[in-house]
Amino acid sequence: MIPTEPIGSIPRSDELLAALSAEAAGSMSGEELDALLAEAVRETIAEFEATGSPVVTDGEQRKPSFATYPLHGLDSLAPDGVVIPFADGHTRQLPVLTKGPFRYAIHAASYLRSAREVASRPVKQAVISASALSLIYPAEGLDGYSQQEFLDDLVSEAEADIRGCLEAGADSVQIDFTEGRLALKLDPSAGLLRQFVDLNNQVLDRFTDEERARIGIHSCPGGDHDSTHSADVDYGQLLPMLFDHRAAAFYLELAGEDDPESVLSAIAANLRPGQRVFVGVIDPIDPVIETPEQVCERVLLAAQHVALEQLGTTDDCGFSPFADDRSTTRETAFAKIRARVEGTRLAAEQLGL
Repeated sequence: MIPTEPIGSIPRSDELLAALSAEAAGSMSGEELDALLAEAVRETIAEFEATGSPVVTDGEQRKPSFATYPLHGLDSLAPDGVVIPFADGHTRQLPVLTKGPFRYAIHAASYLRSAREVASRPVKQAVISASALSLIYPAEGLDGYSQQEFLDDLVSEAEADIRGCLEAGADSVQIDFTEGRLALKLDPSAGLLRQFVDLNNQVLDRFTDEERARIGIHSCPGGDHDSTHSADVDYGQLLPMLFDHRAAAFYLELAGEDDPESVLSAIAANLRPGQRVFVGVIDPIDPVIETPEQVCERVLLAAQHVALEQLGTTDDCGFSPFADDRSTTRETAFAKIRARVEGTRLAAEQLGL
């Protein structure tokens, strides 16, 4: 009665991580790795469905990372792109484009089709935002390939990524926009955030109202190796502009916030008619597994601020958005998901739904 959905990623098994390393080192064939990836998807979806989750994902088992999967295998990149620092001191670095035209090497529909072959429940597909990939264009520009030409190509590729998933039968498509809060850290004037939202809306405007009803935006302060990149940025600065996205659903980190009630007040003040907000009731960074009762309390608090017809629940972030993140076990991830599903059901009962 209260919809509940995952964000996406599930930690990869030790066997799969070892296989990925072996394939990268040339000691395992691509065919052998693909067989292991197919098995990883089957196992992940089976475990997902065992939690009772009404919507499942493939756990992003085939993605090298949630952010750079479209770039995997391109020969037009150099490794020294934008560096993203995390609170614990570690960093992630994006590649940088070296020539045009820009095209995706992989579209997310390929992951979705593999997942739907083995799933018995609706499958959600996450895609990376155009705004995140806009960061790969070099600041000094490229000879013969202007930034505007790049952005035009990027918008078309991002549209194709989403449209392919809708046509392949995705229950919904989630655009990962974890750079939203980071944009405010990089540019407190909010100019960069406005550019990001406007770029993403160029993509969203290519879809009909009916299609946009199946498209959502995910935002969190990053979640990698139990650390974040922008949790110190006031959520209230992000939310007014975040809801300018012309999408139907928003998947928002909340369980990890120090003052969730103030965030809920800001959500209620900015949420628009026809939009649904899936609030985070599970903190993937916290090693303690939430109880269904704790989740229920979080849902009931959210229901004090958000109308029930606009409310859903989710996890704050994916559990392993980068393939090499071993900070959370698969067992913990699925236990947390089970608590979310059960806790959301308990809350619905208490609310008389």
